[in-house]
Amino acid sequence: MAEVRTNRRLAAILAADVVGYSRMMGGDEAGTLAALKQHRLTLFDPAVAQHNGRVVKLIGDGTLVEFASVVDAVNCALLVQRTVAADGNATPRITLRIGINLGDIIVEGDDIYGDGVNVAARLEPLAEPGGVCVASIVNESVGSRIEVTFTDGGEVQVKNIDRPIRVWKWHPAKSDDRAAATAAPSTAPKPGKPVPSVAVLPFANMSGDAEQEYFSDGISEDIITDLSKVGGLVVIARNSSFAYKGKNVDLRVVGRELGVGAVLEGSIRKAGNRVRITAQLIDANTGGHLWAERYDRDLTDIFAVQDEVTGQIVNALKVTLTPGEKSAIATGGTENAEAHDCVLRARRLLSRASREIVENAIVLLKRAIEFDPDYGQAYSAMAMAHMYDFQNLWIETPEKALELAKRNVDIAIEKDASDSYGHFVSGIVLGYLGERPRAIAAFNKAVELSPNDAPSINAQGVSQIFEGRPEQAIPLIERAIRLDPAASQQSIHFLGMANMLLGKMEVAAALFRERILLVPETDLSRALYAATLGHLGRLDEARQVWREMMQINPKYSFRQHMSRLLFAREQDAALIAEGLAKAGLPE
Repeated sequence: MAEVRTNRRLAAILAADVVGYSRMMGGDEAGTLAALKQHRLTLFDPAVAQHNGRVVKLIGDGTLVEFASVVDAVNCALLVQRTVAADGNATPRITLRIGINLGDIIVEGDDIYGDGVNVAARLEPLAEPGGVCVASIVNESVGSRIEVTFTDGGEVQVKNIDRPIRVWKWHPAKSDDRAAATAAPSTAPKPGKPVPSVAVLPFANMSGDAEQEYFSDGISEDIITDLSKVGGLVVIARNSSFAYKGKNVDLRVVGRELGVGAVLEGSIRKAGNRVRITAQLIDANTGGHLWAERYDRDLTDIFAVQDEVTGQIVNALKVTLTPGEKSAIATGGTENAEAHDCVLRARRLLSRASREIVENAIVLLKRAIEFDPDYGQAYSAMAMAHMYDFQNLWIETPEKALELAKRNVDIAIEKDASDSYGHFVSGIVLGYLGERPRAIAAFNKAVELSPNDAPSINAQGVSQIFEGRPEQAIPLIERAIRLDPAASQQSIHFLGMANMLLGKMEVAAALFRERILLVPETDLSRALYAATLGHLGRLDEARQVWREMMQINPKYSFRQHMSRLLFAREQDAALIAEGLAKAGLPE
């Protein structure tokens, strides 16, 4: 039986309703129902899918949709309304009003509740027929990232909301995008095909030996790594797909929660030098099989099996590989089963890092290198192990650990320049060495080699923030959240910082508040939240947030914390300090 999970998150909510539905039903019930069904099947639902949304529920002629990205929500609404405006000959004509809000929601099973939903529902009737009405936080968030401009609709008081809401409106016939609204039906914009997306769940260990867990997990991770090299796919990161490990969940629920169209599950039984792997690719919308296979092979054939599983998934999802992608999947790594086994064991240890565990991982990685001195991934994992020593000050000479990390990651890239993980680790090492341009280049190379590598994409975004380019950071960090929603709490913090530095204080406040809900003990998010509230003039709230922070960390020093955040532009640090000063808080 599927689990029913309750959680909170920040989301963009779209509420849509048919204009004059009751009148249309009274005049032609059968024709109206047929037109509404046609509208949903051929326009609305495909537009939602194209923009990574989820239809939460249908309420008569109304629809409630959830999006992880506010830009996706707005672009979906624009596409729907433009298409209807262009298709002026439809009879009966389905015309929508659409309202969009960005706010906290409560997710309970398939349904969503909360203030974010309530406000969206109140905005929808304020839209003109065929138009869109958004809250000010939505308009602020999208900024110049969409191709239209919303018109200020002023502040309004709506039912059951205790504060006025500033609204912004758009209509295809009244906007600077008039050509789209008056185009002939043959040139009307149509929803495109959604990018295929997949999540790989950890393969079940059927060996009857818990110590073999590293092997089943490792094979699952290797498949994710190979799929992540395919630019025409959206591949959910290991961190998020492994959150379902050991849980009895409906794969349709997994697909909905991770926003993917397909889910791979399977099992592995390893006995001596033989391995049996079963794998099945499931359509997350219907629960039906897209592909399934069983392999009984010698352990030395494990690499061929991984390549075949990856190829079958790509074929089932109808993705065409470029020659470079085919080469990247087929090459790299090692052909030595013993070396590979050592790296799988070490990777599992490093995911639960402590000083003793790291020491054990280093022993395994040295053994892997003895088996295959050209195994680049063994060196990059070794570099990361030494970085744990450096970051956590586990040894008396952390500088030595950083030196060892640099030496190993350089060897890793020399041995296998096609391994994105090596470039990611190199970026981390170079960042700590103060070589920021080279660190950014390393992260860029990692993403070039693996377009779905969430940690590298997030690192790209964070680097842009500190380099003084917050506008470029936002789409990168949003993509990282899309690929790894389970790791979003840290990304949300940096997304808040980017919006704050752009002067989008209302959006930044919502993001910092969300981060505090996810990580109640955070101090820096609270400090930045207080500064944001200072800029918004919400001084009592800012001081309350500061008091909470000082209870969590009585020794907190904002100035000391900021000294560790190396902003390239002095004005960025000054903006944060200014917000605290406005609230009368210590800088």
